[in-house]
Amino acid sequence: MSEKLTGGCRCGAIRYECPDAVIFAGHCHCRDCQYASGGAYSTVVGVASESVTIDGETGAYTVDAASGNTVTRRFCASCGSPLFSELSANPGMLILKAGSLDDPGRVTPAMHIWTGSSPAWAETSGKLPEYSGQPDL
Repeated sequence: MSEKLTGGCRCGAIRYECPDAVIFAGHCHCRDCQYASGGAYSTVVGVASESVTIDGETGAYTVDAASGNTVTRRFCASCGSPLFSELSANPGMLILKAGSLDDPGRVTPAMHIWTGSSPAWAETSGKLPEYSGQPDL
């Protein structure tokens, strides 16, 4: 049996799990992720949406992203923890917030994306590839 990624919100009202089959992991600097994270970027993990099992009812907020696509952000309505996003551009993918994983160290970010939206004070180490917009995944 393969390992699973598990996670959830801070208060425990929402839990999720999926096979450890990460499509990508990276730091997203888009303006929407800045709003959602309260920082310069959000560390995210892309997985196949049909492989994720969710226990609990999430709140949702849908916006038009700078890319012209829509993004639906899912969160815990009780404690406010951001959990994952759904992107109209990638309908078969769920974008987990790495901080919502039980063990965030299980994934290793491989890139910085949407760095063209990054604030001037946000620094990167230069050790990972950087894309000013959305790369092909």
